[in-house]
Amino acid sequence: MTTEQSTTQPAVTRAERLDRLAFNRRHGRLLVGSGLGWALDAMDVGLISFVMTALAVEWQLGQGQLSLIGSIGFVGMAVGAALGGLLADKLGRRQVFAITLLVYGVATGASALVGSVAALIILRFIVGLGLGAELPVASTLVSEFAPRRIRGRMVVALEAFWALGWILAALLGYLLIPTVDNGWRWALAVGLVPTLYAAVVRFGLPESVRFLESKGRDAEAEAAVRQFEQAGPVVHTPDAPAPVDVEATEADAADASPSLWSRPLRRRTAALWIVWFMINLSYYGAFIWMPTLLFQDGHTLVKSFQYTLIITLAQIPGYAAAAWLIETWGRRPTLATFLVGSAVSAALFGLADAPWQILATGCALSFFNLGAWGALYAIGPELYPTSVRGRGTGAAAAFGRIASIIAPLSVPVLLKAGGHPLTFGVFAAAFVVAALATLALPEQKNRSLVD
Repeated sequence: MTTEQSTTQPAVTRAERLDRLAFNRRHGRLLVGSGLGWALDAMDVGLISFVMTALAVEWQLGQGQLSLIGSIGFVGMAVGAALGGLLADKLGRRQVFAITLLVYGVATGASALVGSVAALIILRFIVGLGLGAELPVASTLVSEFAPRRIRGRMVVALEAFWALGWILAALLGYLLIPTVDNGWRWALAVGLVPTLYAAVVRFGLPESVRFLESKGRDAEAEAAVRQFEQAGPVVHTPDAPAPVDVEATEADAADASPSLWSRPLRRRTAALWIVWFMINLSYYGAFIWMPTLLFQDGHTLVKSFQYTLIITLAQIPGYAAAAWLIETWGRRPTLATFLVGSAVSAALFGLADAPWQILATGCALSFFNLGAWGALYAIGPELYPTSVRGRGTGAAAAFGRIASIIAPLSVPVLLKAGGHPLTFGVFAAAFVVAALATLALPEQKNRSLVD
């Protein structure tokens, strides 16, 4: 008697094929290519804090005008983050990434030629449009290619390029602005570099496989997956499927393009928006004003920039610690821990007086705050289905940018009311609120992205 047995194996999806890969040179190219764009973004954001300090001396600007210069870019970033997320879901991650580099690179270079506060404000708004759109798009692109075992670590590594950009801004501020005539103009002129890099992004980076599939471009999606498969070995994992994000799956099943506020997604959306708002309020309130506050406290321009450079260097070990912990502890405990560390550091920085105290507490704030940023960018894209992933991360970033607008404007008011202790006490409280909101986010460690 002959018994014919047949078994039907479910087809392996392209997303599962990407998840099974080891980290290879294609992942490295994607990470470095996206990361360089991220670093150029950070350089631009960081430069304005040093330019503000120089303009306070050269143009005799008051705190009100400086606050407006510091905040207007974040108005553009709020608009850009929302538009960038929407466009990324319609046009593609890579396309929008390249366009944003072009926009803010041209506007930053043009800022070097301005002769009035009004012109600078207009161009800083345009710069913000590009910057705000780029960040959520880049993190979404990397997360959609990263194998699930190391997805969080790869996105934190992407965020670590922010530290490189901010350090470059600090070096330009320290070495160029105080020592060269019109040094702040030369520093802003460096911002033209992203316009050249936009071509590298457009033609050198792959388009998201999940995006291509969602648009019916299966041949392109298959070609992209095969390029990554040919670059490195498959990691043989157990046959058991990865844990599933039930809420996001239900939302995706109910609607091809679900609302961020639909019942399955509303809790995570609310929590994510709160974290984004509070971390933006504290980070930009502290770091945009830091060189100017040090200068106004009696330190020389060179010494103020030197202290800021040293404090900025502490971002790198912060990112490294977050990258290791996010796949060891998980997303939620890592983010909450770094936010609590940020709260303690901010409170102590507000009380610091001696130079060693400023450096120690400033470095601690830099370490914990930027580690928290890395974890936050890793979490965002994991919370939503592919059809709204760009929109979800972009909307959260846009809401957070409201706080980054408020933060530079609030610093002079807080300083007048209670000096450094009150100012940084408010930032510490915001970090605590963000840490509590983190507890409402689902833990996404080792989960597959929902398609």
